[in-house]
Amino acid sequence: MKDIIVIGAGVVGCAIARELSKYNLDVLVVDKNEDVAEGISKANSGIIHGGYNEKKGTLKAKLNLEGNKMMDELSKELQFPFKRNGALVLAFNEEELDKIKNLKANGDELGVEGLEILNKKEVIELENNINSDVVGALHVKTSGIVSPYEMTLAFAENAVENGVEFKLGQAVKNIKREDNIYKLTLDNDKNLEAKMIINASGLGGAYLNNLINEVKYEISPVKGEYCLFDKVAGGMCKKTLFQVPSKLGKGVLVTPTVDGNLLLGPNAKADGGVSTSRSGIDEIMEKSKKTIKELPFARVLNTFSGLRPKVEGEDFIIEEAKGNPNFINVIGIDSPGLTAAPAIATYIIDLISDKIKLTKKENFKSTREKMIRMADLSIEEKNKLIKENPSYGKMVCKCEFVTEGEIIDSIKRPLGATTLDGVKRRTRAMMGGCQGTGCMIPISMILSKTLNIDISQVNKNSKSSTVVGFKED
Repeated sequence: MKDIIVIGAGVVGCAIARELSKYNLDVLVVDKNEDVAEGISKANSGIIHGGYNEKKGTLKAKLNLEGNKMMDELSKELQFPFKRNGALVLAFNEEELDKIKNLKANGDELGVEGLEILNKKEVIELENNINSDVVGALHVKTSGIVSPYEMTLAFAENAVENGVEFKLGQAVKNIKREDNIYKLTLDNDKNLEAKMIINASGLGGAYLNNLINEVKYEISPVKGEYCLFDKVAGGMCKKTLFQVPSKLGKGVLVTPTVDGNLLLGPNAKADGGVSTSRSGIDEIMEKSKKTIKELPFARVLNTFSGLRPKVEGEDFIIEEAKGNPNFINVIGIDSPGLTAAPAIATYIIDLISDKIKLTKKENFKSTREKMIRMADLSIEEKNKLIKENPSYGKMVCKCEFVTEGEIIDSIKRPLGATTLDGVKRRTRAMMGGCQGTGCMIPISMILSKTLNIDISQVNKNSKSSTVVGFKED
């Protein structure tokens, strides 16, 4: 029996797991997907929000602010890429200018630091590609950008290094409480037991709650579509550029990514699927022209979409389930959930501190070493590594300069990659100009050899996504 089972291996679940790993507890993370960050956490804007737009007195406001302040130290400890590049909320007429002044007043009241109103000249001096129709902007100096899946991986790997177990590719299909113990049935009909459950399962959060709680919830997924440009277009802006937010969200943004690409999106559609549409991509392209008129749409590398788990009431739901002691719900974690994730984790510790014995480990390892990135090394460093291990000298992904050694590393790390997408998120292989056309099969062969499985068993992401659909004789 486990002390705590965390259901969900997205950024919130993995942040909670890492925080729990500071204590002498037997913790297990369960997720239906084959890797961490396969759901909401892999497909979002990657923005660390300043928090100026949240409502006073909400968990969103509190945890956004706290999570933002934790990001610098966490990114150093866990070595995930984070840039505090700042953001501009752009006004293009007097009505919008009044709105950004209200946003500043709201942010000031919430305790957001470094907010200032800029005039047209000051905006253009910061970002010379912005539409010349701009009349002013709210400068949010504390805003930043992060790779959401790399941040999730960092939390997860550090949790594993500190003794947390992960069971991936196993969906929870039923939960019962008997004699103050929670019994989980997985989709392979295996059973697990725990003294405490933390339900951080994203879009599945309401379903799991409703299995056991008399208070029912409903999650209404809101789809957001994105355009990802190549690194040639990455210099179009330095800061994250927002339009004035509406009731539907923070609107279509234009932002650099931590890897040097350019990202546009999202829109907002009441659609539970993750497909992209021509109309949706046209919509975000057209709306983004309000921010920058001359965007190089010929440089679009890929389009994708992600889902936001909206709940009624608009605030995060983080609480013990009614009538079910030690069943903790973490539901409706939409924006700014990425920013708030580490603060949600510490909030959970406070919430459970009188429900389960928490004694700190003396040997907790607070740091995590990032993967070797050959593309970032000097010639001398590269030559040294290649001399020690020739696989670092064998180029596999020519677009992103990823070597065989790095791909093997990504498979052998704590909670290593078992799928093509797992390798992709850990190394950036297949994220360049050819989008995997040139390296998908070589990477599949490395996965096959390193995991000692037939190449026909190598999947892109899920169990039904076979890359090579035949078995060699």
